[in-house]
Amino acid sequence: MVDGPGIRYVAFFSGCPLRCKYCHNPDTWKLTDGQLVSVSDMLRDIVKYRSYLTYSGGGVTITGGDPFVQPDFLVELLAACKSEGIHTTLDTSGYTNLETANRALKYVDLLLLDIKSYNPETYKELTGVPLDRTLEVFNLSRSLAVPTWVRFVLVPGYTDNEDDMRAMSKFLKGYGNVEKVEVLAFHKMGEYKWETLGIPYELKDVLPPSQEQLNRAKAILEV
Repeated sequence: MVDGPGIRYVAFFSGCPLRCKYCHNPDTWKLTDGQLVSVSDMLRDIVKYRSYLTYSGGGVTITGGDPFVQPDFLVELLAACKSEGIHTTLDTSGYTNLETANRALKYVDLLLLDIKSYNPETYKELTGVPLDRTLEVFNLSRSLAVPTWVRFVLVPGYTDNEDDMRAMSKFLKGYGNVEKVEVLAFHKMGEYKWETLGIPYELKDVLPPSQEQLNRAKAILEV
C-alpha cells in the first residue's frame, strides 16, 4: 500500500545496474537470484486479486532491483496487465535506453521515478552510475504525458544539501506530468542484508533524518 495508489500487487524483478549505498534490497542486484516465472503464470496470480485491486483503486506495481534490466519480460507483463484492465505502475531509477523506455511507458499508467539526487556528482557517488539516463527517461515521460511521482530519499550527509534540493525543485517545476514528490527517509532496515551477503555497508554511522529534516526537505521539494 506504499508503492502507488490503493492496494497493489507488487512484483520485484531481479537485477539492477545501480549500487546505491543505502539500498535496502541488495538481494535483488543479481539477475540470477530470483525465481524464474512466465508472464502467463504471473498474470494468472495477479488476476486472483482483481477485486481488491479494482475496488481500492490499486493495481500492479513493478519494481526491483530495476525492472528495465529485464526489458522484454517487463513490456510483455505490462501489456498483459493492460489487456486485463489492470492499473500499472512502474517503479524505476530510469537507468535504461530511450528505445526500451518508450516500449514500456506506453503501457504505464503511473511512473514512480527515483531521482536519488539532482547533483550529478552526488548521484554518481551514491549509485555508481551517471544521472543522464534518468533525466532522459524523465523527459520522455513528459513527452508521453505519463503521470509521474518523483521519489527522493533524504540521506543525511549526502542528499540533504538544501541548494541541491532547491535546484531540483526548480527543475521539477518544468514537468507538468509530475503529480507529486515523495520524500522518503533513509533507513537502515536493510543493513542486515548487506552483512548477510558479505557486502561492506558504508553508511553504518549515518543516522536516519529527523522529522524536522524531513519536513524541511518536503517544504523545499513540494511541487
